[in-house]
Amino acid sequence: MSISIVNPTSLPTPRGFNHGIMTDGGQLLFLAGQDAGGADGQIVGVGDILKQTDQVLKNLQAVVVAANGEMSDIVKLNLYVTDRALYKSHLQPIGDIFRRFFGHYYPTMALFEVKSLFQDDAIIEMEGIAVLH
Repeated sequence: MSISIVNPTSLPTPRGFNHGIMTDGGQLLFLAGQDAGGADGQIVGVGDILKQTDQVLKNLQAVVVAANGEMSDIVKLNLYVTDRALYKSHLQPIGDIFRRFFGHYYPTMALFEVKSLFQDDAIIEMEGIAVLH
């Protein structure tokens, strides 16, 4: 399987994401929406965007690893937040958390502000697609 990053010069230089990723070969793994629920189903880090982001990425990682993949196999993430201003005010530390999981690789991403998520205490959720070798 090969992955090619697509960032046209006619678009602003992406920071913390890529405009496109083209793949050849591999198997698709569709990642269900993951909130910051721990093993017991309770939200980790109630009210804390950083703790919840970390737990969400741990949950996504658990799914990818269970499918014999790694985080750099994720090519698309949709992020759902209940407070876009809160998310934007924590961009640097959120970026640090992403780098712990992805290194210097960034999937394509989209951010959506939503009224609420399934669990009342969840303030962030992510779902996406991975292409496994």
